[in-house]
Amino acid sequence: MTIPVVTIVGRPNVGKSSLLNCLAKRRISIVEPTSGVTRDRVSTEIQHKDYLFEVIDTGGMGVKDADGLTEDIEAQIEIALHKADIVLFVVDIRDGITPLDIIVTEKLRRLGKKVILVANKVDTPKLEYHVSDFHALGFGNPIPLSAIEGFGRSELLDKIVSLLPAPCPDSISPEPILKIAIVGKRNAGKSTLINTLAKEPRVIVSDVPGTTRDSVDVRFEIKGKPYLAIDTAGLRKKRQVKDSIEFYSMARAQRSIRRADVVLFLIDATLKVSEVDKKLGDYIVSEYKPCIIVINKWDLVSGVVTQKFNDYIYKCLPGLSFAPISFISARNNVHVMEMIHLASELSEQARTRVTTSELNQTLEEALTLHRPTRTRVNAPKIYYTTQVGVTPPTFVLFVNDPKLFDSDYERYLSNQLRNKLPFSEVPLKFHFRARTKAPLSPV
Repeated sequence: MTIPVVTIVGRPNVGKSSLLNCLAKRRISIVEPTSGVTRDRVSTEIQHKDYLFEVIDTGGMGVKDADGLTEDIEAQIEIALHKADIVLFVVDIRDGITPLDIIVTEKLRRLGKKVILVANKVDTPKLEYHVSDFHALGFGNPIPLSAIEGFGRSELLDKIVSLLPAPCPDSISPEPILKIAIVGKRNAGKSTLINTLAKEPRVIVSDVPGTTRDSVDVRFEIKGKPYLAIDTAGLRKKRQVKDSIEFYSMARAQRSIRRADVVLFLIDATLKVSEVDKKLGDYIVSEYKPCIIVINKWDLVSGVVTQKFNDYIYKCLPGLSFAPISFISARNNVHVMEMIHLASELSEQARTRVTTSELNQTLEEALTLHRPTRTRVNAPKIYYTTQVGVTPPTFVLFVNDPKLFDSDYERYLSNQLRNKLPFSEVPLKFHFRARTKAPLSPV
């Protein structure tokens, strides 16, 4: 199903990203005083009254990118404008009409799209008196707005829906069956993979490190079923984070992991596993997310046996020893669909429940094979366990004293449950609680 598209454009630093965040009522685009922060098309769906539409944030028109990505940014703006049913042309009321505003105006006139002029940064009442100055641009009455304060938000949304066709009764965007976060260090091939899945140049691909800054949500379909891929900024060592743009990019990458059903952890096959990879792996583990370790650029490697490479990866990332490894070439679309099918399987595993009897039977067998270490004062006892949640599969173990069960024994139990129950490739979460009851078996 196709929903209407509303594209936000304007010269740099007029508050386009702030406007997207204001309309969505949550932080999506990075907002920073530096020109040229937004590079890719950043979008979200918004519901107002009975209308559903997609809003796209774009880079500043006329920006000169410091990393030489000006043409790529302009190409993304062109795509967003081509898709637009309505264009929100944002100007800065404090600056008045600038020469670059005139250039944007001329471009929009040639396109012949429906345009709503938004006079942003009306942060004080006296600035409203300057709204009429922008009539000269020829797009009718500008809507005064403060994206930071939220002033004018309702009026703008009402104006947008007044220009949209009547909503179809079934115009509801289907929820994606799977949310997939694509993470990794810089230049691991995340954006290339996104474009391969989307079957279009959805995000900028460049050899320039740190090209992607925002977390970009991209919908794609496989056999008619909707998926959501989240492209994230590439991570690097904290001591190398140069500015607040990179800081926010890292924070959004971590948020993307938390939002995801499954994480695709991309590793460049041509490089050694780095400190950044290890820290990222630790973060994925700490969030108990199903994960595929994706070895990208495998087409560039020769003379390496996959099993030996597997051993190397698991040695470097021991916390992810349960995670399957997938060898792909995002650029050549090799084994990409197999990787997505595997992600769906992991999601199913993470949503699986088992019966209490089956769970306790498996736990008894685990106790028989290996008992917790006794202390001089007390002997660890497990009475019974029950599954209390999914995504991740979560278990409460009732024991005589939770302090007697260390992380090593928890890992042992995780491995035993993965071997015997349908959780073979996903993280498991345990809670040890004190309770007095007859144990499962003598310890």
